[in-house]
Amino acid sequence: MPCKMLGAVLLMLASAATPAQILIGQTAGFSGPVAAGVKETTDGARLYLDAVNAKGGVGGQKIELISLDDRFEPKLAADNARKLIEEQNVAAMFLTRGTPHTEAMLPLLDQHGVPLVGPSTGAMVLHQPVRKHIFNVRATYQREAEKTITHLATIGMHKIAVVHVHDSFGEDGLAGAQKGLAAAKLQAVVLEKFDRAKPDFSRIAPAVAQSGAQAVLMISTGAAVVDLIKALRAAGSNAQVVTLSNNASSGFIKSLGDHARGVVVSQVFPQSLTYGLVKEASDLARAKGQAEVSPAMLEGFAAAKVLVEALRRTNGKPSRDKIQIALEGLTKFDLGGLEISYSPKDHSGLDFADLAIITADGRFRR
Repeated sequence: MPCKMLGAVLLMLASAATPAQILIGQTAGFSGPVAAGVKETTDGARLYLDAVNAKGGVGGQKIELISLDDRFEPKLAADNARKLIEEQNVAAMFLTRGTPHTEAMLPLLDQHGVPLVGPSTGAMVLHQPVRKHIFNVRATYQREAEKTITHLATIGMHKIAVVHVHDSFGEDGLAGAQKGLAAAKLQAVVLEKFDRAKPDFSRIAPAVAQSGAQAVLMISTGAAVVDLIKALRAAGSNAQVVTLSNNASSGFIKSLGDHARGVVVSQVFPQSLTYGLVKEASDLARAKGQAEVSPAMLEGFAAAKVLVEALRRTNGKPSRDKIQIALEGLTKFDLGGLEISYSPKDHSGLDFADLAIITADGRFRR
């Protein structure tokens, strides 16, 4: 057989042995302070992606999620994004974690025209003004924080303290809390911030206890929230503790230990099986031997549904620009009881927000 013909045959065999794949990039803190939540959110995404791949993928192409650990460090997140975009040539970025971390990769997204689907952050800075290549799925932190304050005021808690991490995430959540306080005609009895890298609650906890606060809204990552709760209890405060959906993971519940019961965590996805989204995720999880789907898993699951729908709408040619066009043309897409729409002027996604309490058996319940 002539060499050219032999080479062509080998190339065809190699192509047949290696199915075409759609490469999707992710950078998130798989180690560090948000590791538990990141794992659950990614597990939820893979639950849906695995189901799609088991049925042949999208247009005969399997979806491969390439996940890199940025240890929840913004600089490393940007470095990872560069590797994924420039070296791995991913078609899209997906499910990043953290506000400053996602902001750090914005120049790369714009430079290379890479869409980012479902960043696991509700920062308003990623919603307004519209970021061309970012497509949010979950609701904003401001929406969550405002609803939280409104709920506390409605049930008669008027002495509310707000403690937040001193970074863009903390400031964003604070803005929502202040909207809620203003609407309820209240002022925070304590308003404090702390350093993200070196949290110190030795002064803050006694101040909250002495203020007689009935409730404390904590805007921070799980590890710091756990430490602050312990400090509050040690200082003699029995205030109701409320935190945001970035801590809506079973890993967060475990880290709280004996302090878990009664903590309220805002949610950006429903929990009831009456929602098709929840039932679909629960059925797939059960088929894999998993007992239940956590709120964090639902976030990843929903983001994966949006990503896959965009890929399907590229008609078998999932290039970066075609995914971008497909996403901006997504209108009233039913995730399973929740509709999501985008346009060139609106990449905000959902507006769903609710509250759940941690029960004695370590579960989230509305």
